[in-house]
Amino acid sequence: MVKKEILISEIGGFRIGHAQDSEAVTGCTVLLFDECAPAGVDIRGGGPASRETPLLNPTADAVGIHAILLSGGSAFGLDAAGGVMKYLEERGIGFDVGVTKVPLVCQSCVFDLVIGNTYVRPDAKMAYEACENARKEETREGCVGAGMGCTVGKYRGKEYAMKSGIGMYAVQAGEVKVGAIVAVNALGDIFDIDTGEQMAGLLNETKDGFRQTEEEMYKDAAGIHDLFTGNTTIGVIVTNGAFTKTQMNKIASMAHNGYARTIRPVHTTADGDSIYAVSVGKDRCFCSSKRDKNSKYPCYIQAGSRQQASRYKTGNDHGFRWRSGSRCKWR
Repeated sequence: MVKKEILISEIGGFRIGHAQDSEAVTGCTVLLFDECAPAGVDIRGGGPASRETPLLNPTADAVGIHAILLSGGSAFGLDAAGGVMKYLEERGIGFDVGVTKVPLVCQSCVFDLVIGNTYVRPDAKMAYEACENARKEETREGCVGAGMGCTVGKYRGKEYAMKSGIGMYAVQAGEVKVGAIVAVNALGDIFDIDTGEQMAGLLNETKDGFRQTEEEMYKDAAGIHDLFTGNTTIGVIVTNGAFTKTQMNKIASMAHNGYARTIRPVHTTADGDSIYAVSVGKDRCFCSSKRDKNSKYPCYIQAGSRQQASRYKTGNDHGFRWRSGSRCKWR
């Protein structure tokens, strides 16, 4: 099977929108899903700022979510999700509670308070603007949206740190498409996974080359100082594979391997490293079950915003599947 690079927009099923304040050097990025999407999350860093992540626990009742917001502002930035909620409610998108529809919106924030104006953070107005800007063909990267205030290599303070931003990448192998949107705001340095070469991070004293953060930390092992108080790399994995919420949580966990291969050190107590994983697929089930196609209890997949989904006991170790109106297509 040949792997090829694709545009993240080729995955389909969602839109990306950015909004930012260039003078304050902060912003936000929203992913709006065409239908309520099964999702998981894995938080490894010691200092996360997040919203509604318990919804993604496999034991939670929510079938899926409607949007994910990545933003600056540290915990102050969590206010911004209200703008996404407002935008979706106005369009009748959300969990139907009779009197209105409640959008299910998850959010994670990076710490960028020391980069620009400390007292200007992403708010509901900025997030609403990001929703209005959302489109399937969005491909901008770098200093835009949630990447506006991102930096890396901050162990010796912002004077020796480097500017970073938000990036996107997607590949296809056979029918499967997988993409990532990541705002890189790490305490550590960034390395090329193929060559092992340091690409960005902690600058040396003359600022014409790099120092390695891990080596500097070893030097200070006897007297650890304030690790710049806040960092965090946050991102979203999106796939057209029709996975369940439980499976998406595992995929989110696996995705942290990507952080570990490129960021050193990673998942520190000064980081809030978080990854969401979302399934926007409808037609194909990639479950590993090998049950008979003619079984009395057909396997159904969790896909889309079918809030009226009914549970079907499969009678095997897969426990419960969600019926979404389309049978699992067996491999």
